[in-house]
Amino acid sequence: MTDKAYNDCVDNFADGVYRFIVKNIRHTEDAQDIVQSAFEKLWVNRKQVLPEKAKSYLFTVAYHQMIDHIRKSNKMRLSEDTKIPQQQIVQEDEELKQVLMRAINELNPIQKSLVLLKDYEGYSYQEIGEIMHLSESQVKVYLHRARLILKTKLSAYAPTAS
Repeated sequence: MTDKAYNDCVDNFADGVYRFIVKNIRHTEDAQDIVQSAFEKLWVNRKQVLPEKAKSYLFTVAYHQMIDHIRKSNKMRLSEDTKIPQQQIVQEDEELKQVLMRAINELNPIQKSLVLLKDYEGYSYQEIGEIMHLSESQVKVYLHRARLILKTKLSAYAPTAS
């Protein structure tokens, strides 16, 4: 990978990696550190990483550093300390987004990562498998289970008929 290809990776993938990490750990400074560390690893290994594999490499490194961070700081249970501040006038879709994020935050870390990678970042099953070191079929099964849990949690919020 050339210096220009590395700089292109920074321009193209930094925001996506950051969004993925910050949605998982809900702490901006730690997310920035993890993303910076992932790009540092890419820089160190730039000669071995093919430019077309750089995105997968970055997400894989960032994901594993995030898991290490969670383990080290004993944050296996993600807290709701950093809630989205509510406006005085809350629109319905903002409420729905908050309900959805609360439900996602209640998933275990693997399920949460799967949902965020697939549904928020748009990765394929194969790419997610590479990032999380799971087979494609494991990704499908775990993601299906996570979505069933979300469906159950969200059905409790469904408006009832009057």
